[in-house]
Amino acid sequence: MYKHSTRRMSLLDRVIIDLDRGLRGLGGASGAQGRENPAGELSEAELTPAQRRHAAGLMRVDHTGEVAAQALYHGQALTARTPRLREAMEQAAREEGDHLRWCSQRLEELDDQPSRLGPLWYVGSFLIGAAAGLTGDRWSLGFVVETERQVVRHLDGHLSSLPPGDARSRAVLEQMRVDEGVHATTAIESGAAELPQPVKRLMKATARIMTETAYRI
Repeated sequence: MYKHSTRRMSLLDRVIIDLDRGLRGLGGASGAQGRENPAGELSEAELTPAQRRHAAGLMRVDHTGEVAAQALYHGQALTARTPRLREAMEQAAREEGDHLRWCSQRLEELDDQPSRLGPLWYVGSFLIGAAAGLTGDRWSLGFVVETERQVVRHLDGHLSSLPPGDARSRAVLEQMRVDEGVHATTAIESGAAELPQPVKRLMKATARIMTETAYRI
C-alpha cells in the first residue's frame, strides 16, 4: 500500500502553486467572492464607435490593474509574517477577483477583450508582492496603502473620462473605488508604515507604463 507524501512544501513549491492559481484565474472566476455585478440591470448606453473603443480601453486598463492588484496580494500573502496578515491579504485578493470578473464582463459587453499581456503583469506583480511581504508586515501594509491610493486616483481619472451615459462602466468603477479605499483604510488601521518617497515614485512610474500599454494591447 502506498503512503501519501507528507513532505512539507518549500517556498518554491508554494510560489509555483500560487502562480498557477493566479494565471488560471485572470478572468476573476478563481477565488472571487462571487458578489453581484454592480451594473446589475442598468441599461446599455448608446455609444459611438469611438466612445465604445475608449470605454473598452479604459476597462482594459482597469482589468489589468486588478490583475496586478490580485497578484500583489497573492505574493504578499505568500510571504506574510503572521497568519492574521496572510488572511487579510487573501481576503483582499478575493475582492480583487470580483473586480476582475466585473471588468471582464464589461469588456465582453463592449465587444473587446483584456490585455494580451495579462500573464506578464500577473507574474511581475506577484514577485513584487512577495518581495514586499519579505520586508515585514508593517512595510507590506504600507505597500498596500500606497498601491490603493494610486488605484483610487487612477479610477477617479477614468470616471471623469468615461463617455457620458455609460452607466454600466461607471457602476463597476465606482464600486471598485469604494473597495480599494476600504483596503487602504484597513491597512492603515492595521499599522502600515509610510513608504519612502523614492519607492512611491517608482510605483507610480511602473503603473504609468502598465496603464499606457494596457490601453492599446
